[in-house]
Amino acid sequence: MSLELPILRIGLAGFSLEQQEQLGQMLPAASPNGLTWEFARFGESDAVWIHGSRSQVLGDGMLRVASGIPSGRSVQINLAEVDRPVAFAQPLPRHLEAELTFDLARPESVDEVVERLENWLKPLVAQFCLASEILEQESALGAGVYHVSGAGGLVAVVDLRGEVGVLPSASPLDIENAIWTPRPRDASAIPSHFVRCSLSKLMWQYAVRTTRDVLPRRYRTDVLYFRRPPRLPQRMLRDAHLLLLRELSVEPGNFADLQQRTGLVGAQLAQALAALYLVGAITSNAKRASQSGFRRETGPESLLQHSSPSGLLGHESSPQGLRPRPQDMTAPAPLSLE
Repeated sequence: MSLELPILRIGLAGFSLEQQEQLGQMLPAASPNGLTWEFARFGESDAVWIHGSRSQVLGDGMLRVASGIPSGRSVQINLAEVDRPVAFAQPLPRHLEAELTFDLARPESVDEVVERLENWLKPLVAQFCLASEILEQESALGAGVYHVSGAGGLVAVVDLRGEVGVLPSASPLDIENAIWTPRPRDASAIPSHFVRCSLSKLMWQYAVRTTRDVLPRRYRTDVLYFRRPPRLPQRMLRDAHLLLLRELSVEPGNFADLQQRTGLVGAQLAQALAALYLVGAITSNAKRASQSGFRRETGPESLLQHSSPSGLLGHESSPQGLRPRPQDMTAPAPLSLE
């Protein structure tokens, strides 16, 4: 399989439609590493770009950003709580200092910001490539501990029943060319300077960024069941995932049923189901389905056991007459929050 790279996403605030189109024309050539960037909603973005001239600094670290679209609404952002890099289009508002800025009139400044963002997001890209390798080798890996090593030494530690750590400077080629060495269970310690996350988070980040169809064939034909809430921070789930979890917790259904019940169709439904499959939230095996209704899982996320998903590393056209999509996106059970 050729090297697979993630799609990275930018959330925009304060840009006019013309400016958004202008940026959209610059982005395909802006990446020095051949990565694909696209625009997305704030909650789904890896970086945020804000138009400085439409921004106003308020008290308590808040920033108000006026819409660049006549019918749009302004947004208020607490910069101290933003957990992703923020870049500002010049000019900056008064009383604001920003580390990342660019000039819309200078494409080279956009290129420079994209390069800096990709350096900041290197661990995320490496995690994506690591998840891709796990999925590619799932039949051979089992559920053990692996040291992933390249020419320069250790680049990742993978515990397929626990956590994953990756070298912050690891490149996609480091992951692709690495050797996976099985290790005993007591060798799962992750070096302190590695970026770590749960196996569930690793596979989720992959599922929502890949362009591959990773939903197993049986998940398109067999009856699907709710298994358990995803062991993820709730903010990582999108409306489509919450809707599917709710529907399957009420009643099992196959792919065609879920199209009718949710209004999600084709590739959109397949991608949402694939993400839930990879984190073990749904199953095609009735014996693995949730038997106890809605049960609260106690304790912080870090104390939850990260078992392999229902299929991962284990052994196991537009329809007519769609129902209107329900507006209630309530999750079927309490989810772990950060």
